[in-house]
Amino acid sequence: MRADPSVATTAPAAWRRFAVTLVAAAALLLAGYLALALAVDPYDTGRPRLLARDGVRPQGPRTATASRGRDPAFTAAIVGNSHIQLVAPARLREATGIPFVQLSVPGTGPGEQLLVAGYFLRHHPHARALVLGIDSAWCTGDPALPPLKPFPSWLLADDALGYLRGLLRIRVAAEVVNRIGWASRKAPRRAAPDGYWDYEPDYLALGAPDGPGWEGFRTRRAPDDPDPNSGGPAFPAAERLRALARGLDPATRLVVVFPPVHAPAQDRAGT
Repeated sequence: MRADPSVATTAPAAWRRFAVTLVAAAALLLAGYLALALAVDPYDTGRPRLLARDGVRPQGPRTATASRGRDPAFTAAIVGNSHIQLVAPARLREATGIPFVQLSVPGTGPGEQLLVAGYFLRHHPHARALVLGIDSAWCTGDPALPPLKPFPSWLLADDALGYLRGLLRIRVAAEVVNRIGWASRKAPRRAAPDGYWDYEPDYLALGAPDGPGWEGFRTRRAPDDPDPNSGGPAFPAAERLRALARGLDPATRLVVVFPPVHAPAQDRAGT
């Protein structure tokens, strides 16, 4: 039994048309999604948008920082991690008359914090003050200053192509939908504009500091572990901070704070 030669001739052409149609449809779908995401601006980065709604819905500081860090209502910022998160910007404003925004992100190290500071300064080149919370994480010897936990660097980077790549995430696509629903309400609930979040009740719920709920927070270097700064620059984070300080407006005050977490982190005597 022989195959029909007409079918054998048309089959490859039909598959080619199907493949071309599939690729074209996928490209159009991708372009349509990116156009929608850019227009919606899910995290309020200030890029071209159709939804003229300032701020973001209640969410974590990792993504809310993009909106808060560019807000012209603030001329000073607090940057760090949970060690300086409890510093209330409203109290600093009362004491100094300067409108502060809290841009601290829990679980971050010097790399992420310098990125946040740089983002704020790009949008506030004549900022009145920048407060940086410095802790043991800044003692790393790794010049790459890798993030301690996943961090949306693409959201704060001054890179249009990187931003477009960042939009190609399932979680971001979900936020595009959430943003449309949130912005369509008459009076949507907004994340705190000044970024203040009192996390103390969450930690108190863990019980006593030496209890089982705190195991994940005890990270100490054993005496025989190698020095993290051996074989490289003593403090690469300090070099990056020095470069940031050199680029500040002469009127901007840089305040470096060492939160008092050293003593409570020590082992109890006799243990």
